[in-house]
Amino acid sequence: MKRLPNITEVLLNTFQTLIDQFVEFVPRILGALVILLIGIGVARLVAFIVRRILARVGFDKIGSRLNEISIIKQLNTEIKLSDIVAKVLYYFILLVFITASTETLGVAAITEMVSSLVNFIPKVIAAAIMLQVGVLLADTLRGAVFNLCQSFNISSGRLLSMIVFVFFLIITIISALGQAGINTELLESSFNLVIGGGIFAFAIGYGIASRDVMANILSSFYSRNKYKEGQLIQIDGVKGEIIKVDSTSVTLQTGDTTTVFPMQMLQTKKVEIFS
Repeated sequence: MKRLPNITEVLLNTFQTLIDQFVEFVPRILGALVILLIGIGVARLVAFIVRRILARVGFDKIGSRLNEISIIKQLNTEIKLSDIVAKVLYYFILLVFITASTETLGVAAITEMVSSLVNFIPKVIAAAIMLQVGVLLADTLRGAVFNLCQSFNISSGRLLSMIVFVFFLIITIISALGQAGINTELLESSFNLVIGGGIFAFAIGYGIASRDVMANILSSFYSRNKYKEGQLIQIDGVKGEIIKVDSTSVTLQTGDTTTVFPMQMLQTKKVEIFS
């Protein structure tokens, strides 16, 4: 018959093991804290120096250009790139030292988590740069479309320019998220569906609205060689001399007045030509 273990002996052994592990772990904790404190100091010093250098070389002028964009003005915020870069650099350096301190502790799970964060930061920086460039490009295209519409006296220039800005902004955001390692397949498919639906609806609406205009243009193509300025004709009972023919209408001098007919009437109504 086996002898039961001595409970006192088991408790003493367990307690001794815990004390040994604690005594072994204390130097690791102290070493990790020292590394972490050094990292905080180095990160603050580097961030301070970088902020000062970027401010002196005029790096914040790019941020000022971003602050002039209307959509950012509506957010009531101010973008200062030197502060943003300094903050990102501060946390990056801090995470590097945190990784070193967790390696000192010997806890693999914490080390892997911090390492993944350190590897993720360069992707975030690249995504932020892409987003910044994309916003500037979208705003430049918005201004170009607005100025172009103004030069052609298009009343909906502001709406069209805003549509162009939002379109390129959404593309930039999706690209930046993809650069950061985020799955954007659902966003891309949804965006393509919305764009396709919008183009389809616009095509149908524009086709219905411009049906008569297209009919006049096609009629002018077929009637261009038959009717010329100076001819005396009669359209639907109205007799007069042709004084103007363009792509959508024909103008008759009928006594003291002028009468304008759509070009499609030359194809759908009875027309008499007098020598």
